[in-house]
Amino acid sequence: MQLNIEGRAAVVTGASQGIGRACARLLAMEGVRVAAAARRVELVAGLAAEVKAAGGAEITPIACDLYQEGAPEALAAEATRLLGPIHILMNAAGGSRPIPFDAPKADWQEGMTLNFWRLRELTHALVPGMRAEKWGRIVNFTGTSEPKIINAAFAAKAAVHVWAKGLSRDIAADGITINSLQPGRIHSEQMTKRYPTAEAEREFAEAEIPMKRFGEAEEIAAVALFLASEPGAYVTGTVIPVDGGMSRFAF
Repeated sequence: MQLNIEGRAAVVTGASQGIGRACARLLAMEGVRVAAAARRVELVAGLAAEVKAAGGAEITPIACDLYQEGAPEALAAEATRLLGPIHILMNAAGGSRPIPFDAPKADWQEGMTLNFWRLRELTHALVPGMRAEKWGRIVNFTGTSEPKIINAAFAAKAAVHVWAKGLSRDIAADGITINSLQPGRIHSEQMTKRYPTAEAEREFAEAEIPMKRFGEAEEIAAVALFLASEPGAYVTGTVIPVDGGMSRFAF
């Protein structure tokens, strides 16, 4: 299958590790010029060198802390200055925020800001350029619809699902799609903290995941790559689990 995205320009957040890093790599290997944003920009620079050596397109590291006020707009402006019109956005920044019932408002505010507000602000900053190009692809990496605990990030990601569905109806006629992917247990730094031993990982996988294993970042990034491609043009407004069959809902 030809993805037909060579020469496009993309912004990928959370690109220093895990899913964001895998997305930046796969896009660049398909010939997409990538503005890869992260706080740990030195890790992105290492990725850029690896991809260049492998014959991929240029990855441009951009230091960015999306929690900061105004960061999304600044990132959008810098990426556009460096690469020209942005056609693809992959929102992979964020992280789990488990909190107790009596957590202070500040904890909720922090979780919602990074996992919803900043994601929305960055998307809204880039959509006008996509509209001008009459072509755009937005992929959000979100979270479970079956929470077992109170988690500010889960609430924020649920907000992403509803916002993205509404936005999909507004931008579809401009040739822009927006979809959300729900990662299951994907190998990453965050997963290593939650399951620090091979035994802990294996115990969870055996009990909860029909495929009996954790996923790799490249496996969910490959789904994102299709959604960002020309052949993926008729898929929009969806929420798709990529979790080895772990989710129990039929719809």
